[in-house]
Amino acid sequence: MDMKQTPAEYQSYVNEKSPNSPILKNCFNAFWVGGLICCIGQLIYFYCTYKGLDETSSSTVVSISLVCLSAFLTAINIFNRIGKFAGAGSLIPITGFANSIVSPAMEYKSEGYVMGVGAKMFTVAGPVLVYGISASVILGLILCVFA
Repeated sequence: MDMKQTPAEYQSYVNEKSPNSPILKNCFNAFWVGGLICCIGQLIYFYCTYKGLDETSSSTVVSISLVCLSAFLTAINIFNRIGKFAGAGSLIPITGFANSIVSPAMEYKSEGYVMGVGAKMFTVAGPVLVYGISASVILGLILCVFA
């Protein structure tokens, strides 16, 4: 590569070396994997209503189940493979939220639980989300104890 290239020549060089993205295949994979995740959530919802839970409680169980499942799959390095295959199809549902918290926590666990797991979890997922969830859990526990 010559150091005296024009911007047009450089762009031509980049286009030549860059692989083409299979857009239709990626969209199809994102669509069916995202739809499968939503179907799993719907099956959990139907099961909860079949067992007698009301709509609000069933919806809560679905959200908690999908977050826990995706956190577990992230911890055992399966969700990352699903994410590479499906792209946004796996990240747009609520499962992507759990993945965005667990991934940095797993990556930095060697630095310790406070400065590694805790600190990186807060920087990537965003303090608002983590504090909001933490506050919800604490308030829920207080409500269960005193109500």
